[in-house]
Amino acid sequence: MNTQPSSLPAAGQRLRQAVDEERPLQMVGVPNAYCALLAQRAGFRAIYLSGAGVANMAYGRPDLGLTARAEVVEEARRITAVTSLPLLVDVDTGWGDEIADCVRELEQAGAAGLQLEDQVEKKRCGHRPGRVLVSITEMQTRLSAALAARRNPDFVIMARTDAGSVEGVAAAIDRGRAYIETGADMIFAEALTSLEQYREFTEAIQVPVLANLTEFGQTPLFDREQMVQTGVSLLLYPLSAFRVMSKAAEGLYASLRSDGSQRAWLEHMQTREELYELLDYHTAELAQDEQHKQDRHNDD
Repeated sequence: MNTQPSSLPAAGQRLRQAVDEERPLQMVGVPNAYCALLAQRAGFRAIYLSGAGVANMAYGRPDLGLTARAEVVEEARRITAVTSLPLLVDVDTGWGDEIADCVRELEQAGAAGLQLEDQVEKKRCGHRPGRVLVSITEMQTRLSAALAARRNPDFVIMARTDAGSVEGVAAAIDRGRAYIETGADMIFAEALTSLEQYREFTEAIQVPVLANLTEFGQTPLFDREQMVQTGVSLLLYPLSAFRVMSKAAEGLYASLRSDGSQRAWLEHMQTREELYELLDYHTAELAQDEQHKQDRHNDD
């Protein structure tokens, strides 16, 4: 059941408002619906569904463009069903001719927008070597198809460029400007490596710019106060929670096999009652009990 009150503005409008009101807006990656609830409790105003996160966590695949449109849309739908936080969805290179369907399905799913990138269809992680970009014209064609498909003009179309670390910052700026001319609402500047590069980029790009502060990549882990001075509008932490969860699970599994018990890990675990509180379990349980009583009464 979708928990979004009908009186709320559209998700895209809420995302745009958050970008205007919190500079830079911290946007955290949520690999699933439960993590979206945790992000909401922590006070984040916007969340992100990473293409790598869907591939890695939901399907056990590498981030090489191996997920299908339906798989990503379904994860988005699960997340928007439990939180009213605006969700930006990474759709990689857009699945060719499927981009229009993708836009319509994500709008119907309640997403705030999508992020579309300018690599070739057989893409790579934005912090890996060997990335190949499509031409500016081809990326503009992708963007034009996405823009033409959206029904709500507030639905955000963000264009990502990987040119900064492939062709240089000047080329990334040229691409960013071309994507804005096509109609992109925001620009994702991938894998820049210094505060100076971000300043140069944002001074030239007159729409909100996103910086990807992913771990173990080419971009240093600048803190929020450092990024304030660059003019960047959004700070993305796409896989931070996934990496922490994965490391913890790896350690627990190894400990269980070696020690034969999970007792040493209890202090690192969320308790059953904490889980129930976040999910409002007891309310749902009472409602289920009432329904069972009603069903028995009707049967009598």
